[in-house]
Amino acid sequence: MNLQQRINAFVKLGDFLSQFSSKNIQKNDNILYNDLFFDGFRHQIQLAYEHNAWFTKENVLFALEGWSKLLTYRTINQWLDKYSFNTVDSKKVAIIMAGNIPLVGFHDFLSVLISGHSVIVKQSSNDKHLLPFLAKYIEHVEPQFKGKIEFIEEKLSNFDAVIATGSDNTARYFEFYFKNKPSIIRKNRNSVAILTGHESESQLLNLSEDIFRYYGLGCRNVSKLFVPKDYNFEAFFKAMYHWHPIINQNKYANNYDYNKAVYLMSEFAMLENGFLMIKEDESYSSPIATLFYEYYESIDRLKVKLKTDKDYIQCIVSEGFTNDEVSFGNTQRPQLWDYADNEDTIAFLLKI
Repeated sequence: MNLQQRINAFVKLGDFLSQFSSKNIQKNDNILYNDLFFDGFRHQIQLAYEHNAWFTKENVLFALEGWSKLLTYRTINQWLDKYSFNTVDSKKVAIIMAGNIPLVGFHDFLSVLISGHSVIVKQSSNDKHLLPFLAKYIEHVEPQFKGKIEFIEEKLSNFDAVIATGSDNTARYFEFYFKNKPSIIRKNRNSVAILTGHESESQLLNLSEDIFRYYGLGCRNVSKLFVPKDYNFEAFFKAMYHWHPIINQNKYANNYDYNKAVYLMSEFAMLENGFLMIKEDESYSSPIATLFYEYYESIDRLKVKLKTDKDYIQCIVSEGFTNDEVSFGNTQRPQLWDYADNEDTIAFLLKI
């Protein structure tokens, strides 16, 4: 199976996913193998939510729609254009996936297979319904993928390299356990936004998407703001308000109530609007329903700080702050070449 065949298969998967958008789910009779897979995948979306209440239909469809827009000939070829696949020696690559947001490990899955390797997937128990079903679709579209995709629940064995994503604690275990294998080990990261006080209403509205999408559970979600001294949060809170129905989600509401009680009993100073708390804190990782903020004295000093702390940061949302910034509202709309932790997954896979 050559590179073009692999690309063709994933483009067809993108066509299949295009039926599942955040606006609606609508069957397209022209999609390959739709009679076999359409109803079944719609059922998997429901199962994903029943198993994990964070995986609402809205959030799952948002993820699927994002992938359908990326899995096109134009975008995949643009992504792969700078690499050479002529000398790839097929290996078995294990992927240990996180389960914080729907299909969070799909980019690694795609990268391994598109590079010509076989994949062994160890899923999180929080996200185990969607990917195996899509893998079956890929195997139908391109039968040569059969035997190259394996899902396991037991201990990993018989693999040549590993890509593992987890917490800082599990990363230490991964680094020890996989020390003799080529590996990418990902740890905790969070995203930040740099505000100046001159943001437009639309920019702040877009920022709300970066904060609340997936309930803030993704490493690309903004969990901390950097604001100038004497920043007025009135316009910020106004822009956040259209997300207020989020408090109707029980798990989110429980986290909000718990963290609010902790802050109040600890007499921490905070601001809140009934569904979001903001608290001055130097940490990057904020609890659910909480956003940390920190004041800065100058842009130049802030740039030095964030460069020093780069290993804790996934995305920087800003306008005109840095060359690799993410525009407001786009943290959860990465391109295929936006690698997690800035680690080029394809380059790694081509040299193992």
